[in-house]
Amino acid sequence: MISRYSPLLALVSLALFGCNTQSSKPPPPTEDWIVTNISDGHSLTVRQTTGQEMKIRLCGIDAPKLDQPLGKESRDALRSLIASSDNEVMVSPVGQRDGRTVAEVFIILPDSEKFLNEEQISSGNAYLYKQDAGKCPNESTLENAEVIAQSKKLGLWSGFKAK
Repeated sequence: MISRYSPLLALVSLALFGCNTQSSKPPPPTEDWIVTNISDGHSLTVRQTTGQEMKIRLCGIDAPKLDQPLGKESRDALRSLIASSDNEVMVSPVGQRDGRTVAEVFIILPDSEKFLNEEQISSGNAYLYKQDAGKCPNESTLENAEVIAQSKKLGLWSGFKAK
């Protein structure tokens, strides 16, 4: 349940994220949410226990549409990451675009934290969206993630052929 996240989690999160040498800046304060829908590899809908809902686009990334090659794989990879945290995420909003909140999104696991924007790029399930990345506090992390995916020829960088 979201209520178990207390100011202590916020402090732990800041300590964990603040110690991440790959991040250009620590993320701003976050809010806890439950994911109710994952539309594609970079879009999701979240809800707080108060009932407030928010549509989110992951900051600094773009993923294929569901009807494009690797679109379903990208969405499913994001679903799997979020399921590993019982659909609970921490949202760090950075702006608005097209009626959605642009945000960095994190999950906290018992032994680690994951930055979903970075995970999607480093696995080859999304690529850096340069027009948006400059607004992301962890822009350099996203840039590094794309270099990793390209060098390993993962997902979008695998040289797949559309059918």
